[in-house]
Amino acid sequence: MNQIILVAGGTGNLGGRIIKALIKRGAEVRAIVRNGSEPEKIAKLTELGAKVITVDLSNAEDLKQACQGVSCVVSALAGLHDVIVDSQIKLLDAAISAGVPRFIPSDYSSDFTKLPAGENRNFDLRKEFHQYLDKSPIAATSILNGAFADILSYGTPLYNVKNYSVGYWGDKSDWKIDFTTMDDTADYTAAAAIDPSTPKILRIASFQISPNELVAAGAEVKKQEFKLIQMGSMEDFSASNKQERSANPEGEKELYPSWQGKQYLHSMFGVQNQPLDNDRYPDVRWMSAIDVLSKIS
Repeated sequence: MNQIILVAGGTGNLGGRIIKALIKRGAEVRAIVRNGSEPEKIAKLTELGAKVITVDLSNAEDLKQACQGVSCVVSALAGLHDVIVDSQIKLLDAAISAGVPRFIPSDYSSDFTKLPAGENRNFDLRKEFHQYLDKSPIAATSILNGAFADILSYGTPLYNVKNYSVGYWGDKSDWKIDFTTMDDTADYTAAAAIDPSTPKILRIASFQISPNELVAAGAEVKKQEFKLIQMGSMEDFSASNKQERSANPEGEKELYPSWQGKQYLHSMFGVQNQPLDNDRYPDVRWMSAIDVLSKIS
């Protein structure tokens, strides 16, 4: 009998990929979506083969009913405090009430457990949720994938293909940064959701690459020399981010204000995924740095 996996946040970019990967692995998928979700996105989930259930995330009984008979709840919810903390707690409580044995929270990030408070707003929200999760009677597993590899296409100072430059902070030109593609993250998460014996944390990376190595990889792909640029100290970078956040309080209501993106960059140079758990599921095929960079125009 196929396992039943419930996915929250399936209309999002990562959530939809997780659903697709779960179905490919033979799982039966229930996708819970909010009232008012776009019909086109719901139709896409149905086409993938998921059973879509529309719920009010504030309704405990609705959530509990959706969780009945489920072997694992996978959260791919994205948002601010009202989602990452409040809605996820309601989802977690419903899973526990329905007797679900396992829960995968919407972490999918660098190892926020090793970062001090205040360095990354969205990571602090995850920490707050974990204060509740860690006291709960359910087996939970965080998937920590470092940075999504998409960030390399955003034109940040880290990798700017238009300027043929790679930036770094502090003395970390040889610092290995963790990158994982969304597809690799989704496939690994699907494998973990089906696996009944996952540990509390699984750390992964499609590839780990330093700024020096990124210079060489960029030159290989673009047939153009890249410049390595020292952007300043980690301390000044942190202070600048906090100053910008303080000066732009309206960003607290946005998921990705400009200062949040800079906080992510700072975090990428602050923690590493060690040791990696890539080998836990041998059928996951990891994208390489060259694969990713080759797709960036």
